[in-house]
Amino acid sequence: MTEFSLFATITPKPAHYAEALAALQGIIPQTLDEPGCLRFELNTGQGDDGNLYLVEHWADPQALEDHYAQPYSTAVFDAYQNWLAKPPQIVKMNRNT
Repeated sequence: MTEFSLFATITPKPAHYAEALAALQGIIPQTLDEPGCLRFELNTGQGDDGNLYLVEHWADPQALEDHYAQPYSTAVFDAYQNWLAKPPQIVKMNRNT
């Protein structure tokens, strides 16, 4: 196994912030039940920060690809086309301890 973490910054248009937040909140339970999902945490920015942040930890790259292929994930990705001000910024990281 090749465990890795992922940090995603999601920037919804202000008019679609509530929809994007609700959509991400809605997929948390299913995502956490997926094989290979070790962490899937949604955070919101403080103050005027209108971004949404995902902190994820996956058992291997295939687990993440399987997550991306789930119908609930693809539905959110499809909605992103209208909701987001810019594409998500994704940083994949390896633990270095």
